[in-house]
Amino acid sequence: MPTAWTLGAAGVLIAFGIVELLTRAEFVNPAYLPPASSVVAETFRLFGDSDFWDALGATLWAAAYGLARAIIIAVPLGLVLGLSRWAYRAAITVVELLRPIPSVALIPLAILLFGTGTSMKAFLVTFACLWPILFTTIYGVHDVDRVGVDTARVFGLGWFKRAARVNLPAASPFIYTGIKIAASVALILAIGAEIVAGGSSGLGIEMGEARALGNLKLSYAYVIITGIIGLLLYIVMEAIERHLFRWRSV
Repeated sequence: MPTAWTLGAAGVLIAFGIVELLTRAEFVNPAYLPPASSVVAETFRLFGDSDFWDALGATLWAAAYGLARAIIIAVPLGLVLGLSRWAYRAAITVVELLRPIPSVALIPLAILLFGTGTSMKAFLVTFACLWPILFTTIYGVHDVDRVGVDTARVFGLGWFKRAARVNLPAASPFIYTGIKIAASVALILAIGAEIVAGGSSGLGIEMGEARALGNLKLSYAYVIITGIIGLLLYIVMEAIERHLFRWRSV
């Protein structure tokens, strides 16, 4: 029986083969879609370019920094809103007012406040990642078994101890799901902010420069690399989830 990895690899090879045939047969203009083989070759060339690694590091740092700040803000806030009906009712209008705002719409404000460096990208990433983590935390707290909460109350645990020892551990699978979603959002926002706002270094900046120079092979190579990063991120996050929450499958 073929494994999931085997089937996935076969799907990728078939997709690249189709693109190669379409461009070689000129069903698609190679000026707009270069042959897949040339894009793959350009992708491998980038791995030996020190400027590429600098750009990759800048993008990943901005994404990780913004995601970490979102976790630090959203998890405690979600616990409070999930545990307190009054706090939830007081805050939900503001939350629902801010949540639909696209992060890219805040780019002019972010540039005015932070310039075009890492702080600007991290601000946008934090804003975008805040919402999935916040709401999964709230839903996770609401899903906690009331028996465990009542038992902790009977044993004299105060509000903060119940939140830390009962609600937070029980809601952690929900919170982690929000973090997984936010991790992908962080990568997308970091690259998107670089493409739109520019800056000194980053994958999005390199993409924009390649497009401006008309180097389509390089542009598509950066797209492939972004997809590879997203895939690796998914694999790592799934492995961490299986390790942290083994008890869920028992």
